Amino acid sequence: MDISQIKATLDFIEKEVKYPDIITIQGASTNPIIKVKDKDVLIFCSNNYLSVAADPRIKASVIEAVNVYGMGSGGSRLISGNIDIQEKLERKIADFKGAEDAIIFATGYMTNTGVIPALLEPPVSSVVSYLKSKTFFRDKSAVFSDELNHASIVDGIRLSRADKFIYKHKDVNHLEKLLKSARRYKNKLIITDGVFSMDGDVAPLKKIVELAEKYNAMVMVDDAHATGIIGKNGSGTSEYFDLGHHPKIIIMGTFTKVFGGTGGFIAGPKDLIKYLRVTARTYVFSAPIPPAISAGIITAIDIVKNEPERRTKLWENVRYLQKKLAENNYNTLDSETQICPIFIGDEKKAIEVSRKLLESGIFISCVRWPAVNHGESRLRLTLMADHTKEQINRLIQSLNTVRKECNF
Repeated sequence: MDISQIKATLDFIEKEVKYPDIITIQGASTNPIIKVKDKDVLIFCSNNYLSVAADPRIKASVIEAVNVYGMGSGGSRLISGNIDIQEKLERKIADFKGAEDAIIFATGYMTNTGVIPALLEPPVSSVVSYLKSKTFFRDKSAVFSDELNHASIVDGIRLSRADKFIYKHKDVNHLEKLLKSARRYKNKLIITDGVFSMDGDVAPLKKIVELAEKYNAMVMVDDAHATGIIGKNGSGTSEYFDLGHHPKIIIMGTFTKVFGGTGGFIAGPKDLIKYLRVTARTYVFSAPIPPAISAGIITAIDIVKNEPERRTKLWENVRYLQKKLAENNYNTLDSETQICPIFIGDEKKAIEVSRKLLESGIFISCVRWPAVNHGESRLRLTLMADHTKEQINRLIQSLNTVRKECNF
């Protein structure tokens, strides 16, 4: 594709009103009230669910670590070595998840795009030549993915070159039908979001694990939006369904949501983690989370673990918002969590609604294709623990006003 083709593509996108609005925020974006064009705006699209990102204790940890370690990591861990604070972070998140060990990646996206191929088709050539001689990897692998899984899972599956089977959203009967049809595969992996990022509903993990046991498959759960939120202690989807340290489950997560930082991780058995350190290309060939950010995340994990009242407050907000939206007849799909979509459908109308809300002082992202299917555009509304009932009431009032103006 040359520059003229790129320009023609951009012209088409802009003409069709499909190029996304990218809002510039002045200062921090992690508090309920932000600054846009010198105006106070209420934000309802942040993933800082437990309101820890700007905690003074985290800031102090980051500043202290910068004074010790500087800014960067110096290189990939296999080339430049491990930094002690990064190993401490891995032990900390493994403990939080109740796992034997953990491995961290620079981003959540890199976690999925590196780990999924490593589990299905080991990508490091010297390892491949050995494993291909073994029965386990001699034949092609099979991966079973929920149709609404995150884009990073989709891309990880593409990179794996495994045979893929897409099952209908949360439809365990369809999943079983696909598993039955794929009995010939020795290496089978089922992948699902724990909490789905666009609909806010929870995967039927217990039933999925039962199918994994029945058909000799492993299960990988993307717990990015579940970690710190669901389960008795906020450990995530596995705890929510009381599955404990199930040997069939591999847990993926990120540090960008409840922990307010950046990066991703896999938590699981020691042998799995040791294996990924030499087979996940996004770990082998990329620098890790910077040491100062690692220090901040360690403090954030302690805050999330030791201050359950943050989670309690978030769930109070979730229940209050869901009640208000139901009273006003908004279609929130099957949301059960802090992610609460407001379905609109038409892309241009969803864009118009989002823009008018911003004009009224409410920032909510408009989500459309390719994040969701054509004709399924929605506002992706998310809550934080620090949101007040008064702020939620203002949100509802603004939604009602804009709904009359835009007729949705």
